[in-house]
Amino acid sequence: MTYQECIEYLYAQLPMFQREGASALKKDLTNIRLLCEALGDPQNRFKVIHVAGTNGKGSVSHMFASVLESTGLKVGLYTSPHYVDFRERIKINGVYIREAEVISFVEVIAPLIQTIRPSFFEITVAMAFHHFREQEVDWAVIETGLGGRLDSTNIVNPQLCVITNISFDHQQFLGDTLAEIAGEKAGIIKEHVPVVIGRYQPSIHYVFTDKARELEAPLFRAMDIVKVEEVLTTGDGIEMKVKLPPHAKSIEIQIGLWGDFQIENGQTVLAGIQILRDMGVDIGPDELQNGLKHVRKQAGIRGRWEILKQSPRVIADSGHNEDGIRRNMIELKRHEVKELRMVFGMAKDKDVKKMLSLLPPDATYYWCAANMPRALSADELSRMAAEFGLRGEFYDSVESAIRQALSEADPADLIYVGGSTFIVAEALDLSL
Repeated sequence: MTYQECIEYLYAQLPMFQREGASALKKDLTNIRLLCEALGDPQNRFKVIHVAGTNGKGSVSHMFASVLESTGLKVGLYTSPHYVDFRERIKINGVYIREAEVISFVEVIAPLIQTIRPSFFEITVAMAFHHFREQEVDWAVIETGLGGRLDSTNIVNPQLCVITNISFDHQQFLGDTLAEIAGEKAGIIKEHVPVVIGRYQPSIHYVFTDKARELEAPLFRAMDIVKVEEVLTTGDGIEMKVKLPPHAKSIEIQIGLWGDFQIENGQTVLAGIQILRDMGVDIGPDELQNGLKHVRKQAGIRGRWEILKQSPRVIADSGHNEDGIRRNMIELKRHEVKELRMVFGMAKDKDVKKMLSLLPPDATYYWCAANMPRALSADELSRMAAEFGLRGEFYDSVESAIRQALSEADPADLIYVGGSTFIVAEALDLSL
């Protein structure tokens, strides 16, 4: 097979949640266990940081990987979904898995695909574990896909577990209350393995403390380890003045990502790094600084408050649920612009009306749909948006919506692209 034939084979043979929705979700770990057993359980051959949560887990995963890489370690990173290139999901020290390795893996396990009938996600997880073992990584940072307890990544034996925050998303799979969703995320907690809780949410924190107590897992709140004293947003990202153990001296940290929501993510990573240090992992202050400052270049993070064009400024962010949209709308208010233009689309299995209620009524909207079955049609989204007083037109593609916004925009305007990871993915694939 050529690489393109290989990817098309995977898309054609295997159900993919991002495209198809619920029909592609496997609600147990049977398939991934069978796949990995046939491969010799590669997930047990390297040290792991396992990251779950509703929002921020991708940014947190990339930061951890970048910091560890800065110490000279060989670090695997598995994240999902991808934006432009399938290989974005599987990286070592920021370098994508080679096309030839993808082809080789699929050809080797083709008989298993026919007998086990795994999902697309299960194949990619097994591929990542196999690749990391073959390349003899020292550490791997593994981001969950959906939930935690029954997520295919949850067969690892981690050295550290991290849960970023809990908000409403994928209720049809994870539960209708925050406590139920937290319970699914808490499913990554392992016996005697330390766990960091990134955002302290008093009403549901007992879910994590109860699970940790049951498994005798040391539990830490990021806010108890890292004290954020000052924050400054610059052209290069975010500068934070924080206090870290053991002597609680104030130090300045620069995170090479934009958006005030990265403050919480940075605090979470700093707490996790401190726990790794206590476990004997040698991470010096220079390595820490370098890893966080150069996270975009070293870990290859995409789609998080990413500036696609400067004049007019075009910003894309993959926030795609209630909490993610709310934080992005707060962030947008910090920007002084002549007019705000929103290129926006959503998946039809989201809480569409709730998310529409969070959008600013004084913006001009360009409604669109990603090219996938799970997308809500642009005309339907436009009709629903009108109920909330949101004015705009709908377009037949993400590209046409962005091109129209650019044609109408003044250099002092801001164009925000978002609502769905896949809207952002199509935007990243354009030349603006």
